[in-house]
Amino acid sequence: MWNLTGGAVHATDASNASRTLLFNIHTGDWDDELLKLFRIPRSILPEVRESSGSFGDASHPALPSRIGIRGVAGDQQAALFGQACFSPGVTKNTYGTGCFMLMQTGDKPVASPSRLLTTVAWKTNGKLEYALEGSVFIGGAVVQWLRDGLKIIKDSSEVEALAASVPDSGGVFLVPAFAGLGAPHWDAYARGAMVGITRGTTGGHIARAAIEAIAFQVADLVSAMQADSGIRLEELRVDGGAARNNLLLQFQADLLGVPVIRPGVTETTALGAAYLAGLAAGVFPDRDFIARQWKVERTFEPAMPSARVAEIRGRWSRAVERARNWESA
Repeated sequence: MWNLTGGAVHATDASNASRTLLFNIHTGDWDDELLKLFRIPRSILPEVRESSGSFGDASHPALPSRIGIRGVAGDQQAALFGQACFSPGVTKNTYGTGCFMLMQTGDKPVASPSRLLTTVAWKTNGKLEYALEGSVFIGGAVVQWLRDGLKIIKDSSEVEALAASVPDSGGVFLVPAFAGLGAPHWDAYARGAMVGITRGTTGGHIARAAIEAIAFQVADLVSAMQADSGIRLEELRVDGGAARNNLLLQFQADLLGVPVIRPGVTETTALGAAYLAGLAAGVFPDRDFIARQWKVERTFEPAMPSARVAEIRGRWSRAVERARNWESA
């Protein structure tokens, strides 16, 4: 089946997931060699279309008229478009249950020694553009664990105040490898770990360590993307529910040493899908017009001394190593 959400279409079952393995991201079409290898007739596959165009109309008795479907994208690609990441190196990170970072790499697909995903960002006006993608399994879900598992907060909105009740994590590092570790580690056998606990550790320290863990994982992704692409990050554009957490975003800016920018609209997946549809429908004249709609709500500037950043990132890496390969294969 196909899932239509906010104007974006995603494959949602195993057959459609396997279908993507037949796609050649370099040509933007089904791969002839793979079709021949698996004896799959091209005629049974859907036509590959651009991300912005006419895909037919939707109708329902409850609707006053037919609604044209004019934009197709994966959710993270739509968010990249919604953040107006239209030139190589411009990067967005979505802070949701997990974290999903994409760096636009232009018309050149970048192979990743760090085992990030090389993906199609979109195709418009006959031009394919690409991105590097990395996923963190546990982002905002660590706050849900504080609420539902440890029960040190009653509502997720309380976590920032609890974390801000202490000046730092008190030396506590929480590695939320509850489902293994995603990019760039890809360790299915890692498990959650909390190190540095003393008798002075409080709920505030644990909450702070949880928030910082989200930022540490994102910083690991940035390091991998910069190494693979050869592009130094100038800023990080952020969105998603957890992007409302000011303490998180300030710590993120400190770790990365670049501004972290929260736009006025943080529901950028829906926004990007609307932009793609609007281009095809003539609502928006071009991408330059769309880029001018992107507005900054707040910029978080790095303030932590670089020596301190190096120290805590080093300790974070040590904590990650303790969490890795915990379960046997």
